[in-house]
Amino acid sequence: MRHFTKVLLGLMLVLAVACARTPSGGRYGAPGPGANPQLGDSAPHDWGWGHPYKHQVHGIDISRWQGDIDWRRVRGAGISFAFIKSTEGGDHIDPNFHRYWREAAGARIPRGAYHYYYFCRSGAEQARWFIRNVPRERGSLPPVLDIEWTHSKTCPRRPPASEVKREASIFLDIVGRHYGQRPIVYTTVDFYRDNRLGDLRAEFWLRSVADHPSKVYPGQRWGFWQYTGTGTVPGIRGNVDLNAFAGSAADWSRWLQTRLTR
Repeated sequence: MRHFTKVLLGLMLVLAVACARTPSGGRYGAPGPGANPQLGDSAPHDWGWGHPYKHQVHGIDISRWQGDIDWRRVRGAGISFAFIKSTEGGDHIDPNFHRYWREAAGARIPRGAYHYYYFCRSGAEQARWFIRNVPRERGSLPPVLDIEWTHSKTCPRRPPASEVKREASIFLDIVGRHYGQRPIVYTTVDFYRDNRLGDLRAEFWLRSVADHPSKVYPGQRWGFWQYTGTGTVPGIRGNVDLNAFAGSAADWSRWLQTRLTR
């Protein structure tokens, strides 16, 4: 009997270790409340108390590098929204943008477009380029301004914080007037700190892949959290960025009622 007990305990330990490495739950096994078990991570992080899978509403952000996407499988996996790269600077458009835009709508996934900001163009010029290429379509998510330090050889500028916020505000004002919704601002930890973005008038989408946003961006309210760049979703080959909405499923429904383009 004692030998049987030891064997049983050994089997339980093996199963516990195996479960702790399942991609959907990271190193802590099964996802927390509200998570969809079909979502995973090819390089899971040890989140501790601030596990993103405790959030009920999850989405993706994508660009040309995701290739062909089976949007119906993506929706079936529990993805509730998609932010699609549209434009960069004042002269580049993602070659897959319009196709993704149509396909996501066909799968009935709420989607919005994001613009990657370059510091060698004015905020007004980039706003005009975004408006030229992104439809003002009823039911789409608010536009997004992705503003972070770039590693472009053609635009290595790092302007002072005052210029960054002035030009970003111009972009937000112009684009917000056109689409009837003030854009969301996506940013990274270093850029947020370097430019003291907390006083920028916007709803924030924050990148934080090593800790909860409340620790990385103390005191900053946020609507969306990009928690990994190595996520896995049925219908998408390879890694994809995964994001969580700040509130519950009921909060998400209310957010959509007020923030969709009319």
